[in-house]
Amino acid sequence: MTTIDDLLLTARESLVRLPADKVREELAAGGILVDIRPAAQRAAEGEAPAALVIERNVLEWRCDPASDAKIPEAIDHDVRWIVLCQQGYTSSLAAAALQQLGLHRATDVIGGYEALVEAGAV
Repeated sequence: MTTIDDLLLTARESLVRLPADKVREELAAGGILVDIRPAAQRAAEGEAPAALVIERNVLEWRCDPASDAKIPEAIDHDVRWIVLCQQGYTSSLAAAALQQLGLHRATDVIGGYEALVEAGAV
């Protein structure tokens, strides 16, 4: 039987995860930070000013360049999507899902929003 820990481990095998202190550097190089946290969590915990907000339930549709529901930033399969959640768990699963769509440069932030705050990156 597969557990959530198994799914997380499998998801992270395909990712080169990003430390919080490297996020600014990645953004300067053209990466796009995507905050997938729900509105209530962002309101309670804080916003990541440099991030696009795309809640988890529509992430694949917004980032897939072949989708009718894509956002303008989804120009091709070479976009560097950097997915952010609160602690870096859901974002790993989400980034792996983007990679399954052929968005192979997708990754997430180790430790999530909490790590960005700790690193002084927000």
